[in-house]
Amino acid sequence: MNYQITIIAGARPNFMKIAPIIHAIQGAKNKGEAIDYRLVHTGQHYDKNMSGSFFEQLNIPQPHINLECSGGSQAEQTAAILVSFERELVANPADLVLVVGDVTSTMACALVAQKLHIKVAHVEGGIRSHDWTMPEEINRLVTDSITNYFFTTSELANSNLRHSGIDEAQIFYVGNTMIDTLLKQRPNFRPPSIWDQLKLREKEYIVMTLHRPANVDEESQLKAMLDEIIAHTEDIPLVFPVHPRTAQILEKLDITHPRLHTIAPLGYLEFNYLAENAKAVITDSGGITEEASVMNIPCMTLRDNTERPETIELGTNELVGTNPENIKKYLKILFSGRWKSGKPIPLWDGKAATRIVHILLQINKNVGLS
Repeated sequence: MNYQITIIAGARPNFMKIAPIIHAIQGAKNKGEAIDYRLVHTGQHYDKNMSGSFFEQLNIPQPHINLECSGGSQAEQTAAILVSFERELVANPADLVLVVGDVTSTMACALVAQKLHIKVAHVEGGIRSHDWTMPEEINRLVTDSITNYFFTTSELANSNLRHSGIDEAQIFYVGNTMIDTLLKQRPNFRPPSIWDQLKLREKEYIVMTLHRPANVDEESQLKAMLDEIIAHTEDIPLVFPVHPRTAQILEKLDITHPRLHTIAPLGYLEFNYLAENAKAVITDSGGITEEASVMNIPCMTLRDNTERPETIELGTNELVGTNPENIKKYLKILFSGRWKSGKPIPLWDGKAATRIVHILLQINKNVGLS
């Protein structure tokens, strides 16, 4: 009998994290290990560039099923995933449900699995922002409270789990599967069509991404942020792939500037080509701070906290905050050529997924761990 693992993907960050795990499972199968997987896409993100294209670009087989749970409020989406995934898991039982990251699908699918008495593994367990206004923080706390096996990206995540009472035997420090994908796909990065259209040149533009409610839901806040960025970026282009939730606010604000180029969301390979060749990245995304740090690209995070402090302590990231007045200071450091360089982050070496699958096989074989 194969050790059957159901893998959950729901939103854009999940796909970068599951791709190397699927490849590692396939590699183990090819070596004769009795392991298999079923890939469940909850459909949480519905924009093709936010989800669909990732399966093609990251060489992931099409999901076995798409639950199509898109749209609605947090509560509506959670409820839809709970109902749909319960049906899926009853019809296709698993020995383990593997969830990644901190999106709504992560929390909801972990809850369904435990109520059906199926063990849960959480990839990227233990990270904390300590900001309960973030939906992702609630998702992390709930998921980790009902997880059996924790695969962590940092020693701080391990410490967070220990402090919450998790047994050391449940914690596995493996590294970062998102960085597995980044390192594998880096040779495949390719310029998006706007590269030539805007006549972009290496290290002579800035890439921006903003989507968190604290930055984009309040129109005056978003406008103040953009005004400050435009005012202190000299004469270089600002390339802004716009998240669907942000696009709705931007339309109301009607902000235009010759150097501000708002574009549709990009595929993984195209976005990271832009990021790798940028002078800097300005973002409120946790995952992008990880990628920028590994690529040694200056990164400014427009948040008051981060669940990825290693990107600040060892990487190229700086926590700017959500006060627009803070932005000028960091842009001045950037344009004066005084931005810090990144250092290697332990175990972010492209081998996290291999470690995860090896441990899962051991868990299956060792009754003492299961």
